[in-house]
Amino acid sequence: MTRDRGAAPVWPSRRVIDLLKVEHPIILSPMPFGESPSLALAVCAAGGLGSIGCAVSTPDEAARKIATMHASTDRPFAVNFFCHLEAAVDPAAESIWVDTLRPYYRAWNIPFEPSRERLTITPFDHAMCDVVERAPPAVVSFHFGLPARHLVDRLKALGCRLMSSATTVEEARWLEANGTDIVIAQGVEAGGHRGSFLARDPSRSGGSEHGTFTLLPQIADAVSIPVVAAGGIADGRGIAAAFALGADGVQIGTGYLRCPEAAISPSYRHALERAESDSTVVTNVFTGRPARAIVNRLVRDLGPISRLAPAFPSAMTATRQLAAEAARQGDTDFTAFWAGEAVALARALPAQELTAVLVAEAMQVLAGNGANPTTARLPD
Repeated sequence: MTRDRGAAPVWPSRRVIDLLKVEHPIILSPMPFGESPSLALAVCAAGGLGSIGCAVSTPDEAARKIATMHASTDRPFAVNFFCHLEAAVDPAAESIWVDTLRPYYRAWNIPFEPSRERLTITPFDHAMCDVVERAPPAVVSFHFGLPARHLVDRLKALGCRLMSSATTVEEARWLEANGTDIVIAQGVEAGGHRGSFLARDPSRSGGSEHGTFTLLPQIADAVSIPVVAAGGIADGRGIAAAFALGADGVQIGTGYLRCPEAAISPSYRHALERAESDSTVVTNVFTGRPARAIVNRLVRDLGPISRLAPAFPSAMTATRQLAAEAARQGDTDFTAFWAGEAVALARALPAQELTAVLVAEAMQVLAGNGANPTTARLPD
């Protein structure tokens, strides 16, 4: 694997590049908690696919985000949504969860009870599809499966490419059969929510516990559409390894969180700086659904997986108020800091520069020259 000085990188597979019309098969993971248009735009400017998360946005908020992207770049970008099945309201389970958290409220002298107004996160629906139709992005990505078939058909009629995450081979095959153009092989190392959707009980199980590099080749063998690897990838070595195992591209989230463009709090940034590879765990105590985050007091005391946590997103009604008030008093030990197992490999570089470094590192490894992330040269 070689390239001339100044020549475009030669990737082992061009399937993602050609399908998405990007220069590099590097996709910014959509992160509603750390993503910002600035971060996505920087990745787009570097030739990757920038993504914005609209999973927890209202239609009006999503429309503004998409409009900002269209006004700021003519390059392809992705917009991400959730497709979870809405759980039935369970007041008894919610009451038990509130009682479980009550000692923390008392310890912090929080003078109010958790709100009985339930937090709702609406899965992709007609209203959000209307937003996308008014200003279609090049790519629409999903978590927790796909929306109803008529919504998939509407998006495809716009010319949008569709991506979604799979945590098992079964999910990957389902996604291909139901209209996905690219499947994201999400290993258990990935930060944030597990994308599983065929698991019997998604509130207790993350679906497959396969690591990226065991899941990836199995999915690559099982489907005919392009496969993007996600989870535990934050430098050129991981990118090259993914291609060696059958990937056509990679999706990186935690690796970009320390970039100055990432819209995260100073305490979140500090937690990332201190984190090691064993600092994270898959837990359901923050949202009611398994997601990888940095371990804190709430996780240690109640989890990582608690059978008392009500179904997603009901658990957040109580935990977010506890986290907000404790943080206001100077303690973030109840705040969800989402991060993957590659957190220690994340670098505090501007996102456009980081993307170029990732490309240079990957080319170095693919050329058989080894890889030292601290010495990889940017393209001349």
